Amino acid sequence: MQEIKQVLIATVGHSRPPVEFALAEHAPDGVVFIASQGSQVVAAELVREYGANLRHHTFLLDDPESFIDSYRVAQQALRKALEWEARSVVADISGGTKPMVAGVVLALSGQGVTFSYVGGEQRDEAGRVVSGAERLKVLEDPTTRYGVREWGEFVQAWNIGQMDAARAHLESLLQRELSPSERRFYRHLKGVVEGLTAWDRFQHALARERLREHLEPALAVAEAWAHGNKVRVLQELKRGLERLQKLLNQGNVPSFELLADLLANAERRAATGRYDDALARLYRALELAVEADIYARHKLVLRQPQTYPPNLADLSSRAGSLRGLKETLSLAFDLDTRTRQSNTLAQQLFGDYRQRLQGVLQRRHNSILAHGTKPVDQSDYQALRDYLAEKGLEAAPPWPRW
Repeated sequence: MQEIKQVLIATVGHSRPPVEFALAEHAPDGVVFIASQGSQVVAAELVREYGANLRHHTFLLDDPESFIDSYRVAQQALRKALEWEARSVVADISGGTKPMVAGVVLALSGQGVTFSYVGGEQRDEAGRVVSGAERLKVLEDPTTRYGVREWGEFVQAWNIGQMDAARAHLESLLQRELSPSERRFYRHLKGVVEGLTAWDRFQHALARERLREHLEPALAVAEAWAHGNKVRVLQELKRGLERLQKLLNQGNVPSFELLADLLANAERRAATGRYDDALARLYRALELAVEADIYARHKLVLRQPQTYPPNLADLSSRAGSLRGLKETLSLAFDLDTRTRQSNTLAQQLFGDYRQRLQGVLQRRHNSILAHGTKPVDQSDYQALRDYLAEKGLEAAPPWPRW
């Protein structure tokens, strides 16, 4: 089979010369014509004269003044060129109606297609280029100049929580020729992404450092541009920075702020279908809920014997050897009973352990990330998440989406 180095996709109107000129200038190995019922005769003439030397196919539009129809057929034309395994694709938009050309450009922009147009300064009384005075001009795809594809991929990666991929797309944008404000925005947005990556890894101090350095400058550029969506996302993150600071103010102790952060982290995993990871975080959330509850009321860290008062010395001897959730719940229950507390969160969780929680937790124990080989599904995650919500344990607000 002949190697197809280049395929030309050409819009065809009622005038033959511009399309013929594009064929001669590009000298493609294959051509895909997009014509109307009225202009197919032009495409047929060109096929008769040039078809023996190149692969060809013609797509007909039902309505050459339909923007939607032109868009659809242009996609079919590109698929045909790719079926021929073309190494490069050029779309010449010299012929055809304005809706036809607009639909083709919209469909093929950002697809790695080069555009061309046959024009010229000498024109007849109808405004057509005089034969012999044609000039072919290669047109730059504006989506390439402005990084539309990379920005779209960045948005998609951000929205599904793939921050490493989001950072890579921003680095690609930064390799382009940018204005000073564009370079400043993308550089600081990359710093924001690095901050969120650290946050997602529970590196809260590093996250605060990155966000403090980069969030405000990125927001300032977005506001100067009056780009509403960018402003909205960054302003919401600015409010999230306040929550991050409050979490850090708690210090290295169990807290309900840390618990809310952990639950939000679990929800980000669940949103991408990573239910094993998400359920493992909820298991830890049960332990952390007990620890935060005990700390809030007793100002002692359940797992640190040195934080226990002398009158609880016998209980503190169990603190350093806690292994699993059952032992953690048991110690918290005994501590509250000893101090004459009643109906506490710790006691409620202990009471529910055998009757309500063991079935859900068994699915976690059977997970491939715990002690078994079975995958976790959404219902397993949701069952424990609903239980925690019933106890008033809610996740921190999610990060904004584009």
